[in-house]
Amino acid sequence: MSSRDSMLARIRTALATGPAPQPPQPDWAAPVHPPLPQTALAETFAANFQRIGGEFFYCETLAQLGTALRAWLAERLPEGQHCYVWEPALQTLLAAAEVPFQATEADFKDQAAVGLTSCEALVARTGSLVVAPATASGRRLSIYPDQHVVLARPSQAVAEIGDALRAVQARYSDQLPSMLSLTTGPSRTADIEKTLVLGAHGPRRLTLFLLEDGA
Repeated sequence: MSSRDSMLARIRTALATGPAPQPPQPDWAAPVHPPLPQTALAETFAANFQRIGGEFFYCETLAQLGTALRAWLAERLPEGQHCYVWEPALQTLLAAAEVPFQATEADFKDQAAVGLTSCEALVARTGSLVVAPATASGRRLSIYPDQHVVLARPSQAVAEIGDALRAVQARYSDQLPSMLSLTTGPSRTADIEKTLVLGAHGPRRLTLFLLEDGA
């Protein structure tokens, strides 16, 4: 039997057996990821946040926050540089915790080694922060300084990015911020020769202090 006859024989045999079985129909409504436990969203966020390069501190009380943040600033602030805080609520909180900060924009371009802001939500699935310029921090304080520090509460943790966007929409209604920043770890790029560089487009370090809701 020639090669041609052998090939045609295989085709005839395959046609005689009927069409090939169809693969099972996917469940298009099923979630892409398994659901996260709602009781442990803050813990899941903390684990993923640290996995992508974030620095995490948990504080049960205001006194613990003051101690931890003062020690962090003593280690991280270069001489002659300051930690800038522009949101009134954060200024009040840090003053009560006896944490030094710069409340105005004085010498911001030259001395802003650290910017401390709030955030809109903590995304547990990806360890991301949702930051909006609708506060007194604006856009600059989370982008310009070399180090970005965020003060958040466990109640701000949500499971998915979609949950974070819905929380923002519920908070601002029809007065949405001009932009939202989804920050996943420190600023990084490997565009040039696949060499990882931190701080290319934003802060080189990202640190989060999680303060208990009742503190």
